[in-house]
Amino acid sequence: MEQTSTEVNLLRILSNQLADAVERVVPALVLVNGRQRQPASGLVFADNLVLTANHVIEREEDISIETHDKRTLAAQLVGRDPSSDLAVLRVANLNLTPPERSGEPARVGQLILAVGRSSSEGPMASSGIVSAIGGPLRIGRGTVLESYIRTDATPYPGFSGGPLIDTQGAMLGMLTTGLINGLALAIPASIAWNVAETLAQQGHVKRGYLGISSQIVQIPPFQRAGHAQEHGLLIVKVDDNSPAQKGGVLMGDILVCIDGHAVSDSEDLHALLGSDRVGKTVPVDVIRGNQSITLQVTIGQHS
Repeated sequence: MEQTSTEVNLLRILSNQLADAVERVVPALVLVNGRQRQPASGLVFADNLVLTANHVIEREEDISIETHDKRTLAAQLVGRDPSSDLAVLRVANLNLTPPERSGEPARVGQLILAVGRSSSEGPMASSGIVSAIGGPLRIGRGTVLESYIRTDATPYPGFSGGPLIDTQGAMLGMLTTGLINGLALAIPASIAWNVAETLAQQGHVKRGYLGISSQIVQIPPFQRAGHAQEHGLLIVKVDDNSPAQKGGVLMGDILVCIDGHAVSDSEDLHALLGSDRVGKTVPVDVIRGNQSITLQVTIGQHS
């Protein structure tokens, strides 16, 4: 069936709109040379600062970026967070504006574009839809990513660190294949920007620390002492002078709750030791014998 002139015109309008969207984000898109193999992508996120994926920075010296206006500039690693696969670079005399961020969250079924810059020839793009929005997602080092975006757009080599944009060119998230076994995900822009600001200020993201070794254990019904969960963490070691020891945690205790949140396994524990609790004194519930005891523990910071 032949297309009508109206259909052809609508396709042309959509095609031009997608091309315009890419053009809008390109000035904030840079090529990042931080590893021996394929270069990757990066995004201007503040004055003379570039956000990229941590896994594409394989060296801490001799890093450079290339801009849309053909400048090659030296870059300095400011901070990195392997848990969220984000890194921040400082680039003197960058003088570029960050991309516009979408004022609305991504929606399943939304038409999007994945954009990257992995060669000096210029940007690349692929189109698709938002196929899923999920979270929280447990990722490496016991960290939890509050939210993530999945898309069926093709993530070409070097797209990590590039933007996922809507049809107006506004950024929805930052692309990475470095979180879960090469799976292409986008970190929502609000989360990526928050982590980037923390990295720019202090070079790392705080991770909480108790100073214990533990193993998962099933709690017999008679020993649960009012706690609903079937499993907890048996404390098999308490480090000297650790926050746990100072708070009164003993070897043989069963850890069941931190700050009002149940702890059934080590992933629960790590998820509750985020930066928001570092330095805070929180209630920690343990089962000691057949009794439930609430201790006050000040969460330390992982070195």
